[in-house]
Amino acid sequence: MTSTPATDPAPPQIFPPTLREVMLRPRWIALLAFSLLVAGVLAWLGQWQLGRAVDTAPPEPGMTEVVRPLSEVVQPGDYLPEPLVGQRVEVSGTWVASDFIVVSSRFNDDVQGYWVTGQLRVAGTAEPTSVAVATGWTQNLDQANAAADELERQAGADPAAVVEVTGRLISDEGPSVPPAGADPLTLVKMSPAMLLGRWHDIENVDVYRQYIASQTAIGPLDDIASPAPDERSRVNWLNIFYAAEWAVFAGFALYLWYRLARDAWEKEVEDLEDEQAEALAAGAAASRD
Repeated sequence: MTSTPATDPAPPQIFPPTLREVMLRPRWIALLAFSLLVAGVLAWLGQWQLGRAVDTAPPEPGMTEVVRPLSEVVQPGDYLPEPLVGQRVEVSGTWVASDFIVVSSRFNDDVQGYWVTGQLRVAGTAEPTSVAVATGWTQNLDQANAAADELERQAGADPAAVVEVTGRLISDEGPSVPPAGADPLTLVKMSPAMLLGRWHDIENVDVYRQYIASQTAIGPLDDIASPAPDERSRVNWLNIFYAAEWAVFAGFALYLWYRLARDAWEKEVEDLEDEQAEALAAGAAASRD
């Protein structure tokens, strides 16, 4: 009677976890809760942005053409809300004689020219207050400089003379650098902030961030072409774009959790398969010995 040689028992089979089992572990449930919280905040931001994408109470057509006192539209130092850009306003005050300044690169019906601007000290305010005024336009620089000199002479002759100004209220165009080779004091943007740096007698004076483009020329100048602003669309597409971005970010927060959990599961499965392959190889080597 013959006996068969004993063989080594086969290594135990390893069953890797499923993706669902990995996702249900406490660590990944906690991370899912955090991802849902982040996604909820991002979704709320998207809803908030979307709620401001449509103007439910737009200004009535033609409201910018109704002349209103400057003090009722905006206060010194405040920013001008978008619906009020181009609003016709009226204000009275006295000129600061030494502050008539020429601004270049001004267009009247597609013709390039110059504005003469002045510092108007507003009348009837509790604190000294000034607003920049574009008094008129001319195509020729020499004429603009002559007009500035004439306005300065007139204001200096009667500093207490009160003038009435009616025009459109427009936001600061921002600072700019003069063209290469030009006089460093050349202004190519209508910026009250830059004019303020050249004005006189401004200590303890409140200043409007906006300027007034006078609709009737003051002095030996032409009227400034200043048509009514286009009616605003009730839909703000930029806000809609931002709302869509927030929604994408919220979805990405959840996708990131899924991707991290899946990567952890795939690594665990790969490690277990490597361990099982090593065990099988060791068993095969032992049986050959």
